[in-house]
Amino acid sequence: MSARARAARVQGTVRIVGAGLLGASIGHALTALGVDVALDDTSPAQLRLAVDYGAGRRAEADDEPSLVVVAVPPDVTSDVIERELARFPQAVVTDVASVKLEPLRALRDRGVDLTHYIGSHPLAGRERGGAISARADIFIGRPWVVCRDDETSTGDLAVVEALALDLGATPIEMSPEEHDRAVALVSHVPQLVASLLAGRFVEAPDGSLSLAGQGVRDTTRIAASAPELWVQILGANSAPVVDVLDELAADLATVADALRSPDAPGARRAVADTIRRGNEGVERLPGKHGQNRRFEQVVVMVDDTPGQLGRLFGELGELDVNVEDLRLEHSPGAQFGLAEISVVPRAVRRAVEGLQARGWKIASTTND
Repeated sequence: MSARARAARVQGTVRIVGAGLLGASIGHALTALGVDVALDDTSPAQLRLAVDYGAGRRAEADDEPSLVVVAVPPDVTSDVIERELARFPQAVVTDVASVKLEPLRALRDRGVDLTHYIGSHPLAGRERGGAISARADIFIGRPWVVCRDDETSTGDLAVVEALALDLGATPIEMSPEEHDRAVALVSHVPQLVASLLAGRFVEAPDGSLSLAGQGVRDTTRIAASAPELWVQILGANSAPVVDVLDELAADLATVADALRSPDAPGARRAVADTIRRGNEGVERLPGKHGQNRRFEQVVVMVDDTPGQLGRLFGELGELDVNVEDLRLEHSPGAQFGLAEISVVPRAVRRAVEGLQARGWKIASTTND
C-alpha cells in the first residue's frame, strides 16, 4: 500500500450509488487512496463502464459499508436516500445532489429516520457527464458543502468531512436553505444565462460567429451541459433561482432603457454603473486557493507548433515566475495563439523583460 493510500481518512467500505460523473469520480479518487469502493447503478452499462475504468468494484449483496454516497439524478435522490438508510441502518448516508432543501423536505414528510443522513454537495463537475468523463481530480481545491443539523452526531459529521478531505476538497458547513440560495446565485442562474446567450447563436450568421473570441467562449462554456439534468436541478431549486432571475431581469431592463436613449440624462451613468458594479463583483470572487488576491496578466504570443507552450512554462520557471493561472485563445485561421498568464504584480516586469530577452512576443499586459 502506498504512502498516499495509508493517509486515507475514510475507513471501511464506501458504497456509491450512481456511477455517473460525480459517483465515478469519487470512486476513482477513493480507489486511488486504497479505499474499498462498491459501485451500484440502475444502468448495467453505466456500471460496467465505471468498473472497467477503475472507479471501484461491483457492489455485492453482503457488503457492509461504513459510508453510502448517493450520486443519482435529483428527481430520485430522496427515494434512494430512503432506501439506503433502511438497508444500511448503521452506515452514514450522504448525497451529492446540487439541491439540498427539497430532498430533505421530502424525507421528513415521509417520516424517514434521518439520524445517520447528512446532505452534502461538492461544487465540482464538468460539462459532460457519465462514467467516461469521470476524473479523480475534479474535487481538488473545490468547496464541499456539508449540511448538518441539530441531530447530526460529531462522529457522522467527521465521516462526511473525511470524505471531502480525502478527495482534496474543502468542507464548508451550511444550512440547506443557505446552500440552495448560494448555488442559485453562483451556479444555477449562471447556467441559465450561459444557455440563453448561447441560444442567440443558433440562428446567427456564420460571419458573426467567426468573430467569436475567448470572452464569448468563457461566457458560454457551461451552455454545453445536459438539458435533462438541469431541468431537474432548476425545478428543485426554483424559488431561489427565480429570486435571482427577477433581480437580473430588472437590471437588464435598466440597461436596455438606458441604451434606447443613450444621450438622455443619466443614461450613460446607468451603463457605467452597471459595468462598475460588475468590476466590484468580480473583485469579490475568490482567486487561487480561495484567496481574494488579484493577479496581473501578461499575454504572450505562442506559435501553433508542438512544444511551444511547454517551452514557455519552462522559461517562466527559469525566470522564477510562478504561473498562477492560464487562459489560451486561438484566433480562427491564425498560426499562433495567445497565452494569458496570470502572475503576482511584482513578477510582471521580470516576466516581460525576461521573456522578451528570450525572443517571446508580448501582446499586452494588464497595465497596457
